[in-house]
Amino acid sequence: MDSPSSLHPARRSLTPVLRALRLCLHLLMAGLLVLAAVRSDSTAGTVMAVVVGAVYAAGSLLPSVAGSQRAAAVWLGVLGASWLGLLWLTPDALWVAFPLYFLQLHLLPTRWSLPAVALTAGAAIVSYVGHGATLNPGVFIGPLLGGAVAVATVLGYQALYRESERRRRLIEELIETRAELAAAERHAGTLAERERLAREIHDTLAQGLSSIQLLLRAAERVLPPGSPAAGHIDRARQAAQDNLAEARRFVRALSPPDLEHGSLAAALERLCEPDPGPTEYGSHAPGAGTEAYGSHTPGAAGPRVRFSVSGTPGAAGPRVRFSVSGTPAELPTPYEVALLRIAQSALANTVRHASASRAEITLSFMDASVTLDVVDDGKGFDPGSVRQSSEGGFGLPAMRSRAESLGGTFTVESAPGQGTAVAVSLPLPAGVHA
Repeated sequence: MDSPSSLHPARRSLTPVLRALRLCLHLLMAGLLVLAAVRSDSTAGTVMAVVVGAVYAAGSLLPSVAGSQRAAAVWLGVLGASWLGLLWLTPDALWVAFPLYFLQLHLLPTRWSLPAVALTAGAAIVSYVGHGATLNPGVFIGPLLGGAVAVATVLGYQALYRESERRRRLIEELIETRAELAAAERHAGTLAERERLAREIHDTLAQGLSSIQLLLRAAERVLPPGSPAAGHIDRARQAAQDNLAEARRFVRALSPPDLEHGSLAAALERLCEPDPGPTEYGSHAPGAGTEAYGSHTPGAAGPRVRFSVSGTPGAAGPRVRFSVSGTPAELPTPYEVALLRIAQSALANTVRHASASRAEITLSFMDASVTLDVVDDGKGFDPGSVRQSSEGGFGLPAMRSRAESLGGTFTVESAPGQGTAVAVSLPLPAGVHA
């Protein structure tokens, strides 16, 4: 529970309602002190009422009282002592106990304020009896009831304030999360469109120009020597070659940023390096996906990977090792994009769901295919119970769709308590050999 002092109006910006309540407390204290002074039978009582008012005013004006719990406790002690002196001189001072209840509950922690309220009520009752008043239930019920009302009012206010603060923080977090999600979705959409354009250019324009170039080469070979068309065909073939190179440059420019500075193997190794790596969408934007980094140290487990998943930056992830098997070959851009995305998504699932301590990514180049394996020692799951991802990311169905769109296969081997192995195999296109 928050201490009442942390909720005191002087510790934060006062609303009009709180200003009005504080003003009412000042007026109540002043009115009760005037009543005690007027009804006092001695000059000492009047003087003591003035002293209590001066102590109260000093505490209300001193910033240290509102800013320090120790200073507030000292001030309440001096105020209480002066009130006891006034109570000794006139029984009418017992009414001052009511505003004192509120001050004690606001400025002291609960473990101190409740005993202080009880002592104040007891002092008021003892003083009233000590001044020779007739004993009746009202003598005891009045101070005790006033203290109970004050406790209920202040504790209720504190509960409402905490609930209001909790709702305010939730609203702020919701607004921040929505902004991050919108930015991530915009970036993911941009990258998805870049990948789509790269695939379209590669599969249509680039392939068409390559076919034109091959046809022109064939035409050159069947032309008779000295044919006047030879020069035109050569220039056409050169133009097709230049445009094919330009189309390939467009494809490279539109490929994911993770593949801009090296091969697929280099991008996968960067995924396991001790620097913030690519997210599930190839971005470092918050909420865009899963950032991973680790180390590739052959024969070693590597340092622990750290991830940013579901808005929890810096959560400890598994130790990840990356290795390459076979002779690396240059793959078409769609192959590299698909394998990189599947590796990122599989590693993201490992962090989100597997609670694994180790994971390994293996890229294998074989005579007629390239395979990617992502294995972890996590808690495993039943692959037959997996449904479409509800998080908008690359779930198992999306990974399978990527692999099958390139004529490959996608398999998941897992069981509860036995870890998970994700494997994808893509046939190497004609002209590509490991």
